Amino acid sequence: MSQEELGKSLNEIIKHRLEKLSMIRKLGYNPYQYVFNRTHSCKSILENYDDLKESVDVSVAGRLMSVRRMGRASFAHIQDQSGRLQIYIQENKVGKTQYKLFSYLDIGDIIGVTGKVFKTKTGETTVFVEKLEILTKNIRPLPVVKEKEGKVFDAFTDKEQRYRQREVDLNVNPHVRDIFVLRSKIIGWTRDFFVEHGYLEVETPILQPVYGGAAARPFKTYYNALDQVYYLRIALEIYLKRLIVGGYEKVFEIGKTFRNEGIDRNHNPEFTLLEFYETYVDYYYMMDFVEKYFKYIASKVGKSTYRFEGHDIDIMKKFNRVKLFDLLNGEIGEDLYKADVAKLRKICDERNIEYKPEWERGKLIDELFKEFVEPKLIQPTFVMDYPVEISPFAKPARDGREGIVERFELFIGGQEFANSFSELNDPLDQRSRMERQKRLKDKGDEEATDIDKDFLVAMEYGMPPTGGVGIGMDRVVMLFTEQKSIRDVIFFPQLRSLE
Repeated sequence: MSQEELGKSLNEIIKHRLEKLSMIRKLGYNPYQYVFNRTHSCKSILENYDDLKESVDVSVAGRLMSVRRMGRASFAHIQDQSGRLQIYIQENKVGKTQYKLFSYLDIGDIIGVTGKVFKTKTGETTVFVEKLEILTKNIRPLPVVKEKEGKVFDAFTDKEQRYRQREVDLNVNPHVRDIFVLRSKIIGWTRDFFVEHGYLEVETPILQPVYGGAAARPFKTYYNALDQVYYLRIALEIYLKRLIVGGYEKVFEIGKTFRNEGIDRNHNPEFTLLEFYETYVDYYYMMDFVEKYFKYIASKVGKSTYRFEGHDIDIMKKFNRVKLFDLLNGEIGEDLYKADVAKLRKICDERNIEYKPEWERGKLIDELFKEFVEPKLIQPTFVMDYPVEISPFAKPARDGREGIVERFELFIGGQEFANSFSELNDPLDQRSRMERQKRLKDKGDEEATDIDKDFLVAMEYGMPPTGGVGIGMDRVVMLFTEQKSIRDVIFFPQLRSLE
């Protein structure tokens, strides 16, 4: 926003800029160009000054972010993806027409300049403009963000506005761009890690006739060509395990997943999930493997300790391992392993924990765990051995403990990051558990799943012993970028319509 626009309404500013657009066209320039031949980025000029200074012509393009007009000469800053660079434009150098063009420019315009590189008296690397081109005329003003002596004033900080207008956020808050660059790298490093360990990356259906693989309420849609209700997947598990049956021994997928549930700083209905499956291993092996993965990403980021949820998390230390009932019993003060539904409801009532009438034993235990244990799991901790009622795809504990399955969840900073099983491969047991889930669904449990007949048929062909893991990638990015909200690591998070 220029000085002359301060105090004007948005409509007045847009009208003023449209007038400038018309004047630019009258000067003979196309304000929406097709191409600009860049030779350098802003960063490459700043980093290679000694090789470029005062002898090499450079062409660089970017968005105009600041202007200091001084009569027949002006300083300005342009910004591209790599950073910001100062330019100096002088009427005697570019001529009256191009300098007139410059007078019609506003912060937010995208321009290209060609010239030689020099340093000002204050030591700032600058391009002395010999040729100026308008590439895109900005009509709607960017928020005014002022900087002085390294401090930022009037920053674009309103959270909801930033999420709704991420394109503006990325332009005026360069640190936000850095977060998403690191996100991209973390996803890339994740792929590298699994490929290096012999995994095959695959893609499975997003639209599914039967949703499954997790306890969640789905989004529903309609497939006109098939005349059938379909669902957006809530997990990747079912189809990946069918590929294991098909003979692949190590598979992984990173994909969008959808759960029709609440929105808060730790949950977004559309999120990125990593799932991977490996044959002839169990959940003990997968604990070691998941820990190795987190340490690998930390080494790539280049730090051991991360500030997350108000705590310093040391990823390079050995991850803790503890059984669910050991933790829960310690918090409640009595042994809940054999507690029945009536006993668990009584404990919930005494501690003001809300529950639904249809909840059975496993769900009540899980709710008590979430309330009294989960927030205290700060350093990386594998919580092992869950109730079978809430783990329909995990093998029974091999030590014979009734009602317990071989499952772990990884918690960091009081949040769940990973979920893993020694995968159930007994087709008769799997059928029984799916039938039980169907009964829960019929009773009104919106998170229970239906019977997937195709999956059961696949299981009857025989699935080898397998370990499987699901990891929420958005939370992984939150940890390694030290962000407080999942919305800060998703380009366009879901928000309620303003209408």
